[in-house]
Amino acid sequence: MNGTLHAPRCRSCGAPLAVGVVDLGLSPPSNALTPPEALGRGETFYPLHAFVCERCYLVQLDVFASPEELFRDYRYFSSYSTTWLAHAEAYVKEMTQRGIGANHRVVEVASNDGYLLRNFVARGVPVLGIEPASNVAVVAREAGVPTLDEFFGVALAQRVRGEFGTADLIVANNVLAHVPDLNDFVGGLAALVAPNGVVTIEFPHLLRTIEGMQFDTIYHEHFSYLSLVALQPLFARHGLEIVEVTELPTHGGSLRVFVAPQGSRAIDPSVGAVLAAERAGGLERLDTYVDFGARVAKIKDDFLMFLLDAKRRGARVAGYGAAAKATTLLNYAGARADVIPYVADKSPHKQGNSIPGVRVPIVAPDRIRADKPDYVVIFPWNVEAEIRDELADVRGWGGRFVLAIPELRIDL
Repeated sequence: MNGTLHAPRCRSCGAPLAVGVVDLGLSPPSNALTPPEALGRGETFYPLHAFVCERCYLVQLDVFASPEELFRDYRYFSSYSTTWLAHAEAYVKEMTQRGIGANHRVVEVASNDGYLLRNFVARGVPVLGIEPASNVAVVAREAGVPTLDEFFGVALAQRVRGEFGTADLIVANNVLAHVPDLNDFVGGLAALVAPNGVVTIEFPHLLRTIEGMQFDTIYHEHFSYLSLVALQPLFARHGLEIVEVTELPTHGGSLRVFVAPQGSRAIDPSVGAVLAAERAGGLERLDTYVDFGARVAKIKDDFLMFLLDAKRRGARVAGYGAAAKATTLLNYAGARADVIPYVADKSPHKQGNSIPGVRVPIVAPDRIRADKPDYVVIFPWNVEAEIRDELADVRGWGGRFVLAIPELRIDL
């Protein structure tokens, strides 16, 4: 049981959920950063307990916080990651090489601040962004990207189709995991995509999450943890099918799946290859998920022991990257400002706030250069190379980088 008053059911197929994957205790919503004026008030914590469906193998959290609470005022702006900007530009280049041009329509769901669609706009391709975070949608519109600040589902898809027509390409990068009602969302994709159109969906691959022990990607904004094994029946329920798969290095190992109306395109061999890898990796065996949870506890213990040992020795530790990963790891470990005094982040939208739950202050990166700490913990390990380049001078004063995932690593 997961401690709630109701028996949770799979958000894809409706089967009862009884098999736990990992229990990270109680944690606040990971991106609900604490502003200075709220430091004297309490916070709401929710269980962070992942389950796996015994019928369709979808890994998921129960829903405690509503999408409106999590996403209406969002602090994540894609344009502050140079790695992600380059990824978006490469994607648009590939789609134009595949034939998307000025006579097509592109719709992006969860379009954030327009970081991707602006590349299509520059090429003269008609676009529409759909971004529920009103504060982020404003930035996109100011950048010249038409954007609706609404949640996507069947009702909105039908309205957009009536007003703008069908979409030749629907982009859904790192959003499917954030959707509590998967059937409404996928039904919306089916309603909006053109008969010969395609939907591309990117998400962290559950197989890589388990292999890389990436438990810090588990947080309330991520309702589901995705694989082809789990997605195939979901798409089929709505008349769609996966026709191609590309493996990506982003977010510790992601998939880009190409989804189209059933029978409209040939199935590429890449689909069978990834399915075979998932089955070989044990994604259709419950013991795979139970073992993952047991290994997570050791990572937490090792990280906390490092912080406590550094404190005992008088070594100074700073963090870098106030990502959702930091919220999950710090709250699970119970690591507060007494062992990691601050986390630096280059986004001005995060600076001046604190990591929720543990209340670790978020500062500008210049603080690291002023303090010259002995250790810098990199929380967004998925952009580790980018951060090492930005903080190259850390090595100059003898500082060392630390990563906790997939195991504790300290630069020699």
